[in-house]
Amino acid sequence: MENKYNMKSPAVKRLMREAQELSQPTAEYFAQPVEDNLFEWHFSVRGPADSDFEGGVYHGRISLPPEYPLKPPSIMLLTPNGRFEVNRKICLSISGHHPESWLPSWSIRTALLAIIGFMPSPGMGAIASLDYSQEERQKLAKKSLEFVCPECGKILNLLQEPSQLTNENEAVQAEAREIAAQVTMKGESSNENPTQEPVHTEEPTTITQQQQLQQPAAAAPSTNNNDVSYNYIIAAIIVALAILLFRRFASSMMA
Repeated sequence: MENKYNMKSPAVKRLMREAQELSQPTAEYFAQPVEDNLFEWHFSVRGPADSDFEGGVYHGRISLPPEYPLKPPSIMLLTPNGRFEVNRKICLSISGHHPESWLPSWSIRTALLAIIGFMPSPGMGAIASLDYSQEERQKLAKKSLEFVCPECGKILNLLQEPSQLTNENEAVQAEAREIAAQVTMKGESSNENPTQEPVHTEEPTTITQQQQLQQPAAAAPSTNNNDVSYNYIIAAIIVALAILLFRRFASSMMA
């Protein structure tokens, strides 16, 4: 694979390093590039404990842009799960739907942990989200163990047995919840904007109304001044006419 890519590329160097770091499967997650495509990865994650997804193993795909890690990956699930639609890019602040909130320090491992921690959260109408019942999700969790990926084979064989390294598994689950909390605040904030918009739009309206109320008051002095000037002109014309008439009258009397 090294001969296929430009090893001076920041994206290639970063992905090669991450592929090496993730080369050994854990009980909670595993991810590797598909065949010889460094920018196309498949992953498997175990359903979080004490949730509707416990006991399930879920497979998905990660597509990385050439600008990675400056731009985020796109993530989709391939295994029916009841939380995310399959074969559709999911909407998280750590995915391609929110490039404005992506941090280059995040990695593929961060994305995997975010998915694990984010699965038990409500869909809230986000893109590609589902809100199946607990019973439906538990059925899908059991059925997920039979899922076979054309590229990777049976996904159940891709992860370590959960009974191994119990303390490490608990630490991974805790880290996943912590990352999910950060992702949730950023990802779900967009859903809160509609309720905040009226608050922000009221302030300019109030200022505009005040300005409109102040404008007639400010214009009043100029209107009064115009009226005074107009009255002076009329008075001057009347006086001039009176003087003219008086002179003509005086001239006629003298004649």
